[in-house]
Amino acid sequence: MLRLAINGYGRIGRCILRALHEGARRDRMAIVAINEPADLESIAYLTRYDSTHGPFPGAVSVDGRDLLVDGDRISVSHARDAEGANWSAHRVDLVLECSGSFDERVEAERHLGAGAPRLLIAHPMRDALDVDLTVVLGVNGAALGPGQRLVSNASCSTNCLLPVLRVMQDHFGVEAASVTTVHSVMNDQPLVDGYHARDLRRTRSALGSIVPVSTGLARGIERFMPEMAGRIHAQHLRVPTLNVSAMDVSLQLRARGDVQALNALFHDAAEGSLAGVLGYSEQPHASCDFNHDPRSGIVDGTQTRVSGDLAHLMLWFDNEWGFANRMLDVAERWCMAC
Repeated sequence: MLRLAINGYGRIGRCILRALHEGARRDRMAIVAINEPADLESIAYLTRYDSTHGPFPGAVSVDGRDLLVDGDRISVSHARDAEGANWSAHRVDLVLECSGSFDERVEAERHLGAGAPRLLIAHPMRDALDVDLTVVLGVNGAALGPGQRLVSNASCSTNCLLPVLRVMQDHFGVEAASVTTVHSVMNDQPLVDGYHARDLRRTRSALGSIVPVSTGLARGIERFMPEMAGRIHAQHLRVPTLNVSAMDVSLQLRARGDVQALNALFHDAAEGSLAGVLGYSEQPHASCDFNHDPRSGIVDGTQTRVSGDLAHLMLWFDNEWGFANRMLDVAERWCMAC
């Protein structure tokens, strides 16, 4: 039984715990500790009730200083720094770092000093060299191994786009790419205008506008596909929806294809080598159809377009639930490889 801990029990941390309890992994892994500065009653309440994913399907309660989830006892600490988490006391195999507070290796290594044998980080690091590996399942999951102690799970958008881009590169060749992510609101945006961020656009109400924000998606793709350096650009729009995001992807191809060939490629990949990571559909979807979808991304075949060497794709992804499920998948695969 793998013993996991969560540092930072926000949107992704709570989705990870819930995905573990809703899925088929509970006979193989367990959350034994959570470190979150919030008080225990609030932690229990936000585990029990979720505006996006609905009420928790099991039992949640508090016993002393512990959180009880479906009978599993989870030790909860409230340290504001890694050293105070004391992971060694819980004999954890891996810590899932979900606070978003660590951008550099020297900061992340503080968890190792607190007794974490391994740290899986729920965001891309500022520099690829700050971790032993940045992993995207469906692309380089086989690289996980015992010699690594710090691993990044990249971002939700990288997990969505990269498997698709890799498939297109392998079969048609990609000369250039332009990507617009249409992303649901996040908690770094205010409900009403306020002094919330240095990025002046993110001082504006998340409820009242489409808000352009900066994105490191192109840089993240280039880490995996250095041949795309300088040939991919990305922009990011936040929209007033609670969850589920979309990607509008335009690709200039080296070898021409047609709509049928592209869609057949994605369908076969979704049923075969990328099953569970990539999805494919030709139903007339709206974004809410993919709430609570565990896959990294879903190609909407009804929106595939080809004009000469220019291909246009639409991808859907649950930016919370899909990413949380990949965190658990990577945690299990990494620990088993060790």
